[in-house]
Amino acid sequence: MKILVTAATIFEIQPFLDHLATHTYPDCQVTTLIGGIGMMHTAFQLGRQFATSRPDIAIQAGIAGCFDHSWEIGKVVIIENEQLGDLGVEDDQAFKDLFDIQLWQPDQAPFNNRQLINSLDNLPFIPALPRVSGVTINTVSGSERTRNLLVAKYAPDVESMEGAAFHYACLQEKIPFLQLRSISNYVEVRDKSKWNIPLAIRTLNETLIKYIEQWN
Repeated sequence: MKILVTAATIFEIQPFLDHLATHTYPDCQVTTLIGGIGMMHTAFQLGRQFATSRPDIAIQAGIAGCFDHSWEIGKVVIIENEQLGDLGVEDDQAFKDLFDIQLWQPDQAPFNNRQLINSLDNLPFIPALPRVSGVTINTVSGSERTRNLLVAKYAPDVESMEGAAFHYACLQEKIPFLQLRSISNYVEVRDKSKWNIPLAIRTLNETLIKYIEQWN
């Protein structure tokens, strides 16, 4: 089985890379791809990767901001559906996405009711993790106004800068996929003293390693 593991930055999956350096999996050919930060880099790198070496399964691993303060930092989740949170137009004080202004239709492939949904079909094993909703943005949210706008319009659980591009590419290419995210911070007025990126990276990589090992 050919498995692609992709992340935006190398530090997000460095423990996993270190693990691969000392462990072999006879039933899996694991390839890693550092796609870069944001949707543009992710889309380009995935397109190039899929064109030259099509995987049986693609996994995106990364950290994320969380909208629900009751969730603990370091919690790992599966993103089941993704939405684009900042692709559209400003109309005075309102934001309208491409569905609102009818440039896109809600169910045009690969969207389903405006969402990029992972059915989780054709995966040999699915981790027993919460399945949540994501929103993908180009600018990390850091104000109450932006937070409230995203919550009111998309009701997301977490935000990232790459998730929707990953879902879109895998759905278009019909490649089974899994997006794993670990909570590193809450979506609020930006205060990095409250973040815990090392914890989020540790729990993310522990989950990723356990997942690969369970396949073998």
